[in-house]
Amino acid sequence: MLSLIDKLRHLPRDARDTLFLLGVIAWVILPQTEHLPLWCSALAAIVLVWRGRLAWLGMPLPSKWWLIGLLALTIGATLITHRTLLGRDAGVTMIVVLLSLKTLELRAKRDAFVVFFLGFFTMLTNFFFSQSLLVAAAMMIALMGLLTALVNAHRLVGQPPLTESLKTAGFMVLLGAPIMALLFVLFPRLAPLWGVPGDAMSGRSGLSGQMEVGAIAKLALDDSIAFRVKWNLATGQQIPPAAEQYFRGPVLSSFDGRNWRPNTSQLSRRFAVPAGLKTSGEVLNYEVTMEPTQRPWLFVLEAATAAPQIPGLDVVMTNELQWIINRPVSDLLRYKASSSTRFTHGPERQVIGLQDFVELPAGFNPRTLQLAADIRRDPRFAQANASLLVPEVLRRLREGGYTYTLEPGVFGQHTADEFWFDRKEGFCEHIASSFVILMRAMDIPARIVTGYQGGEVNPVDNFWTVRQRDAHAWAEVWQPGEGWVRVDPTGAVSPGRIGAFERLAVPQGAVGAALGAVMPEGMITQIRAAWEALNNSWNQWVLNYSQAKQLDLLKSLGFQSPSWEDLGKVLAGIVTLAGLIGAIFTYWERHHQDPWLRQLGKARKLLAKAGLPSEASTPPRSLALQAITKFGEEARPLHDWLLQFDAMRYRPQQSEPSRTKQSLATLSASFSRLKPLQALS
Repeated sequence: MLSLIDKLRHLPRDARDTLFLLGVIAWVILPQTEHLPLWCSALAAIVLVWRGRLAWLGMPLPSKWWLIGLLALTIGATLITHRTLLGRDAGVTMIVVLLSLKTLELRAKRDAFVVFFLGFFTMLTNFFFSQSLLVAAAMMIALMGLLTALVNAHRLVGQPPLTESLKTAGFMVLLGAPIMALLFVLFPRLAPLWGVPGDAMSGRSGLSGQMEVGAIAKLALDDSIAFRVKWNLATGQQIPPAAEQYFRGPVLSSFDGRNWRPNTSQLSRRFAVPAGLKTSGEVLNYEVTMEPTQRPWLFVLEAATAAPQIPGLDVVMTNELQWIINRPVSDLLRYKASSSTRFTHGPERQVIGLQDFVELPAGFNPRTLQLAADIRRDPRFAQANASLLVPEVLRRLREGGYTYTLEPGVFGQHTADEFWFDRKEGFCEHIASSFVILMRAMDIPARIVTGYQGGEVNPVDNFWTVRQRDAHAWAEVWQPGEGWVRVDPTGAVSPGRIGAFERLAVPQGAVGAALGAVMPEGMITQIRAAWEALNNSWNQWVLNYSQAKQLDLLKSLGFQSPSWEDLGKVLAGIVTLAGLIGAIFTYWERHHQDPWLRQLGKARKLLAKAGLPSEASTPPRSLALQAITKFGEEARPLHDWLLQFDAMRYRPQQSEPSRTKQSLATLSASFSRLKPLQALS
């Protein structure tokens, strides 16, 4: 039996080229599958397999009515799925559908070129969802595949090997690389035109705009990177320990019995508690590279001494010390910040707005309310403020048999009651929520702060890495004379969760377990650190090549106050100069580098002097026929020389270089009677 490779070699040219193109299209679509509707991915797979089977068996293509019916069906499915045919998601779905269906009418070269065009466009749409190094590498392979198929489509004779087309495609990429690099450096940077907000963090470690307590039975740890920190410390400064690294995010102060949300009521805004931030101690400078969140939040180490530096964006701080910008973070974002871990904030005396932070919904957690009343009946705490009540509650957490777990089960209506009296276990949101509810029940203003706590250093590039599994919730209580004071009740239950010795670990999947059985754990850790460092370099030097960096480049070229007009002038000047250099090189190569063309040009001039003018496009074979017609048998040596000269260029395997050289040497002697032809030797 013939092997699969032998069968491929014996297929007709059209079938072989079609199968290769279908494989490239499948590679282009594959990264999109996690963003496409399930029906779209299934349709693309079925159509490509169907078209491949038709090519393999040499069967006729379906009629146009099949295509019209499928197109109408997919348009309707797109409308039902996305409620529109416009926008990023609907547009990408339709592009994938059109690319797949177009392969079913791949009959002529014109159809192939349409498929190539759609393939290149679909390849670019992958970057709508991710610009990671892995996606870029996959799309580079797709680019080489599409260019190889395009080059192969222009080879009209025989069955040229794909390796030759691949070499030509690679040479084209190398020629275009300088132009791509130039456009990357100088083409004006534009803000992303896409980015749809969405909350996909439910049930996973990470950060959301609200916190629903007790609805998640099992927390799935997300090991993806939230942001990286590059510390720019002064001499003598040290990175603060993990236990002091609280990167502040949304503050949640409104509770409806189940959900914690930011307080956005008009009354709250009218009597907003002022921030009153005061920092002391040494200032730590650092740079954050934040992954896309589709939220307008910035994460800074508590507490920032000034607004993070982001050119072109407005950065403001709320009264709750949360930093926000004027658009969602839909792309990788890098900013510089300065913070001090020693700070105070909030009013030092009782103000009207603090009443919002003691409100509790009626009908929830009656046993927790009773516990608060019992504590208040104790003479020691009857008139106590937060400075005495907080240590008492933390003592209960440490000594009451409470544990930290990622599988607390689903809580009922009274989440705080179940934590304090029944389950006595939970992860940070259960602990922080139950703590704040108890403090409010004792008439102590309290609220929940979410963000990230801790992190780890990457030993390869020395960037501090904060992951989604480091997302955390802690509490702030108000204390007279001090303002808001951070209290992390999770530390009382599980001190290792806050310190540097015990971090949340992601359970190994099937692939991780298989690698762990083959490779030492230390090697896997090193490979992962190296890969993340490589990704970070890609982020820093490619994805974060911003407008500010472009203008800084112009400053280094001597522009005092660079603008977009200056950038356009530099780009136009370089493009013009490159075009002139290319034209000069082409002219020089055409007239000085090709000896065959030079010799043929001399022959044309001599033939013209002898009375046989010719066009520059006339091939040597035609010149030979014209010469024998014009001069008769006396031109036979010239006729033979022109034919051999033609074979040197277009049929080198059939030419005989030695005979050709001999004819050139003896041509002038044979044609002494035709004096204009003597110089051909």
